[in-house]
Amino acid sequence: MRGRRAAIAALLVSALALLVGCGSGTSTVIFKDKTERTETGSTAAGGVRETGGTRETGEAARPLPEVAIETASPGFDAARVYQEAAPGVVTIRSIFGGAGGAEGSGFVLDSNGEIVTNAHVVTDESGGTRKPASEVFVEFENRNVLEAKIVGFDPFADVALLKVEPEGFPLHPLQLGDDESLVVGQPVAAIGSPFGEQRSLSVGVVSATDRSVKSLTQFQIEGAIQTDASINPGNSGGPLLEANAKVVGINQQIETNSGANDGVGFAVPISVIEHSVEQLRENGHAEYAYIGVSTQPLYPQLADKLGLDTEFGALIATVVPGGPAAKAGLRGGDGAIRFQAAEYETGGDVIVEVEGEEVTEPESLIRLIDEKVPGEKIKLTILRDNKRRQVEVTLGKRPDQVERG
Repeated sequence: MRGRRAAIAALLVSALALLVGCGSGTSTVIFKDKTERTETGSTAAGGVRETGGTRETGEAARPLPEVAIETASPGFDAARVYQEAAPGVVTIRSIFGGAGGAEGSGFVLDSNGEIVTNAHVVTDESGGTRKPASEVFVEFENRNVLEAKIVGFDPFADVALLKVEPEGFPLHPLQLGDDESLVVGQPVAAIGSPFGEQRSLSVGVVSATDRSVKSLTQFQIEGAIQTDASINPGNSGGPLLEANAKVVGINQQIETNSGANDGVGFAVPISVIEHSVEQLRENGHAEYAYIGVSTQPLYPQLADKLGLDTEFGALIATVVPGGPAAKAGLRGGDGAIRFQAAEYETGGDVIVEVEGEEVTEPESLIRLIDEKVPGEKIKLTILRDNKRRQVEVTLGKRPDQVERG
């Protein structure tokens, strides 16, 4: 199930393998609640890780009785998507004590008052601890403003679940879609409150799927949707919608070198959100399985360079001391090479199968681990000294902080 496959990576990721692409320099990751983080450095490649149309007429003086809205795909009616979804999009304002606060977006999940948004809209990190806002207010399309309770938040997925008590007016829940069916080039619409301009619409396409983006932890969010729909501060937590006005993700951040929207936005996929919300509703927090390694994906040329008897797999770069993999005896790299413009840790075990399923893609190991639960035992097939062997690992619970090996 891609909901588990695209959920959060259950692997330790390199602090350098975050968002900014290859090369060195300064890059700003803007979380769209008007907060931003700046990172300087070079990204290590290979780390673990996504018009108004003009209607012609023969009579120039005749006024057009209507405006035809065209997009890159026939049948995508942005006006209809907006009309159907906008009543369910809300503006969220959080207070963190004193004068501190944040503003973002969200959407109505059900008629009982559940609201979904990004965790970073309603939480703040201070002193190394992420804390919920002292007060959260939700403004609806009908201008009603209600105080919301934070049911729970998930920093690994950057998802938060809120609850309001409707006071005599109906809510407009949005329908959830399927991010697994998304294809590159498919038109999408984003609705939110950029710069405080409530329920603003922007339209674009799916630029890529299965991206890895920064979460609120040392781990990354896998399966993120990349879009060129304009996403700006205040869009955080608002829905990304497909042609039938169904939510396929929530807008989370942009990658930028200028501090402005440069056309590269990212949304947390709805499958990840559903998995997170289910746990938040039940427990107030979310847990994920954890193996405690950082890996680099093998490809044929790299495998040939290293003399490995496989063309695929996850090459273990580091093993977290005391983690599940370390307890099972898995080994990390003890050397390094530079090959095809990238750095690789060498000498470690290569994970080629999890429970008999081959690790053929860069995200395969992440998906296969994420389908499990903390405490579950799994069998790995590894390649060590060019010989295949079986190793059993008891998965742990993903920690908030990871000790670097």
